[in-house]
Amino acid sequence: MTGIIVAAAAVGGTGLLIGILLGVAGKKFQIEVNETELAVRECLPGNNCGGCGYPGCDGLAAAIASGEAEVNACPVGGSEAANKIAAIMGVEAGETVKMTAFVKCAGDCEHAGRDYEYIGERDCKMLYYVPGFGAKSCSFGCLGYGSCVKVCSEGAIRIADGIAVVDPEKCIACGKCVKECPNHVITLVPASSKVRVRCHSAQRGKDVMKVCQVGCIGCKKCERTCKFGAITVNDNLAQIDYDKCVGCGLCAKECPRDCIIVKKKDAGTKTAS
Repeated sequence: MTGIIVAAAAVGGTGLLIGILLGVAGKKFQIEVNETELAVRECLPGNNCGGCGYPGCDGLAAAIASGEAEVNACPVGGSEAANKIAAIMGVEAGETVKMTAFVKCAGDCEHAGRDYEYIGERDCKMLYYVPGFGAKSCSFGCLGYGSCVKVCSEGAIRIADGIAVVDPEKCIACGKCVKECPNHVITLVPASSKVRVRCHSAQRGKDVMKVCQVGCIGCKKCERTCKFGAITVNDNLAQIDYDKCVGCGLCAKECPRDCIIVKKKDAGTKTAS
């Protein structure tokens, strides 16, 4: 009987000692919790896409709480998340512009020339190891082998008729496809923008016409037509200033190559397919 009591006392004493040690260690090594950071994190969508430039939503929450990042830095959460976070931080949310990915190329199988038939790895990055950066005659356009599709977690981008096509309803503007595209053909544009240039070539006009039926030839007709100074030709390529563009579509009507499109159907303008 005495042995049982001694054993029980030893076990109980050991457990008590361990409990005390764990309590002391917990106090000594506890991690300070930033309540503001936790509150901000609750407002973020949890996609962990990295589109904000930080390592996931936890990283962005820490950056916002410390004042390193703006309250509207999350491209996925948009204005709703920005307003909630602004209330927590006690600041104004500012204007949040919804963005979407856009493929600056219309050189599909029908309109873009091909130098040969490519048989190999279906990955755009691999084409940098083959002659001419792939079978397409234009080395500036969409390569069409889906590196962007593989990284899109939302299923917002697909390959159709040899070029990447974005579904703006699914796109969350995380920017993964932009970073993945080896030809830098994909960019982020305001989702509300109506007029867009579907070309990325920096070649001279006569060279573009040899390889693509719808490539920009730098003729500057669009630039001369625009009354708002919203479209200019730089490095042989038409480029739009979305802060100035009103979406009138005059540049699209004037473009002889059909590489400028208007999202919504307007009378007398060329529209996106």
